[in-house]
Amino acid sequence: MLVPLVDTFKQLRYQIAHLEDATLPQEYPELDVYLSKVTKSIPQALSDLGFLYQFLYVYGRKSEATFNRFRNELERFHLWAWTIRQLSVFDLKRDDIEAYVDFMVQPEHAWCADSVQWRFKENQGVRVVNKNWRPFANKEQAVSQQTLAAMFTALNVFYKFAILEEKTTTNFVPVVKKNSPYLVVESQIKLPDTLSNLQWEYVLGVTKDKCSEHPELERNLFTLACLKGLYLRISELSERQQWSPVMSHFWQDPDGFWYLRIMGKGNKLRDVTLSEDFVDYLKRYRTYRGLSPLPRVDEPYPIIHKLRGKGGMNVRQIRRIVQQSFDLAIESLNKDGFNDEAEQLKAATAHWLRHTGATHDAQHRPLKHLSEDLGHAKIATTDQIYIQTNIKDRARSGSKRKL
Repeated sequence: MLVPLVDTFKQLRYQIAHLEDATLPQEYPELDVYLSKVTKSIPQALSDLGFLYQFLYVYGRKSEATFNRFRNELERFHLWAWTIRQLSVFDLKRDDIEAYVDFMVQPEHAWCADSVQWRFKENQGVRVVNKNWRPFANKEQAVSQQTLAAMFTALNVFYKFAILEEKTTTNFVPVVKKNSPYLVVESQIKLPDTLSNLQWEYVLGVTKDKCSEHPELERNLFTLACLKGLYLRISELSERQQWSPVMSHFWQDPDGFWYLRIMGKGNKLRDVTLSEDFVDYLKRYRTYRGLSPLPRVDEPYPIIHKLRGKGGMNVRQIRRIVQQSFDLAIESLNKDGFNDEAEQLKAATAHWLRHTGATHDAQHRPLKHLSEDLGHAKIATTDQIYIQTNIKDRARSGSKRKL
């Protein structure tokens, strides 16, 4: 039976201690039994697992999303190396990595579950394995380019870290990736996923209209304003281990301009400029919460508050808020006869709001200003994603061609 190797990030430090102190049998009995079987043929397996825990702890401290992404990829990679190849991950050669990529593209049925499952659950002080868990989840479509790219990234970062820690001297991942028959080199036009003007008008307008009848939707309205108007990622608006967005992060300079200080990717702080229109939504939201119209420098209140309980919102909760507004807009679009727009909106995610705001503003804002507010490390990234002037010019000149 396949057994998950890594629990949640919260439990990871305990797993590290149990592995070092040889107390796994008391806390993770099923994992211990599995490891006992594996080490009979692969003595280095415990060392592999200890290093995997060390890697995940270092990278998991950045964010829970980073931990989850690397955990999923590297856990099944270790299980494959031990179970299929019968080797330590540090004894694998180039052809082994190539074979793993083949396996990723078409995993064995026994390695797949019908849905994403939890790994371990507490039962009378013992972490019990979910019998339905599998390393892969069944999907109707073939493995996506995004999934393959995530796998190569995880393996590459892992082996680079291992080289720095003098655990190994080789990393075959780059050469395997370069010659992989499954990766498609893209040169086609890629436009960001955005809401149409009509869809955004309904998403914002319907939520706004319903606030008089359902005042709690003021929170939805302000969340939409933050994600679209300030180009925020959901993670930047949510409560995290190392950052809690609070009202005092809004600040005003001596010239009267307002900013929001946020922590973005890579724990980088940046100050996003606030438009006059956004300040009006900020005042409206704060008035609804019983606060003064504009924030003070000492306010500890979360930016997006819970209706019940204290503290800020996590990513999942904010995503639900956005989806609620999307659902209201879909219902209204269908009622007004815009069935195609409603159907397309069903595919939208909260991240589309960031793309929508940036795409709209790219038409009239300087590229450097837009790039800094988006938090892009390179201005070329903003140019590549949001500036379509060259594409439009090429399309215009191409449309005049004669046969």
